[in-house]
Amino acid sequence: MNGDTGLIVLNTTKMGEKSLVIHCLSPEYGRRSFLASAGKNIMALCQPLSIIDAEVVENRKSDLWRIRNPKARYALLGIRTNLYKNAMTMFMSEVLYRAVKDGDSESGLFEWCEKSILTLDSLENDFSNFHLRFVLELAMAMGFEARVDDLAPFAGEYYGEIRSLVEGDFCKAMMLPLTGKARNGICEALVKYLSYHTETNINVRSLKVLGELF
Repeated sequence: MNGDTGLIVLNTTKMGEKSLVIHCLSPEYGRRSFLASAGKNIMALCQPLSIIDAEVVENRKSDLWRIRNPKARYALLGIRTNLYKNAMTMFMSEVLYRAVKDGDSESGLFEWCEKSILTLDSLENDFSNFHLRFVLELAMAMGFEARVDDLAPFAGEYYGEIRSLVEGDFCKAMMLPLTGKARNGICEALVKYLSYHTETNINVRSLKVLGELF
């Protein structure tokens, strides 16, 4: 048994009546799945992009290790009490789940993701573009440059807006005036860019929910 490790929850899969597989990012193991005992407590802890600490129990006979005594590292009340932020974390966790392959261990990815979650949690207003900036920064965190010229083939009619997102700082990106249609189109373009570079078909079902809310 190792000491506590930090885990960012990307997705969960029920395994029978008593077990839950938690798909996570961690600083020690990168993208990895763990087995936990199912129950109300663990389900409440394992919402999209929850950040938890847990004991990891390695198993030499299986790639599916177990976690014990999970507890929330942060309450994330700014996210959990806000319908729009909750929808964003559903989208963000789904992008991470589909873009980061099992076993991948990109240096600094966990720390960047943790910082992004805490930033969203703390924002009180002007966060409608946050998920766009998140996908853009995720591409860079995964080692892709995401320059304007690289994004141009995917940008379509939103080249100007994407250029503003890339060239502006975080505050300017949050204040960029966009319609709901534009946000959705930009998001689709950024996901296609990420799909191309990860050689993965990133089909994000929660994007439709975001399109309806924003």
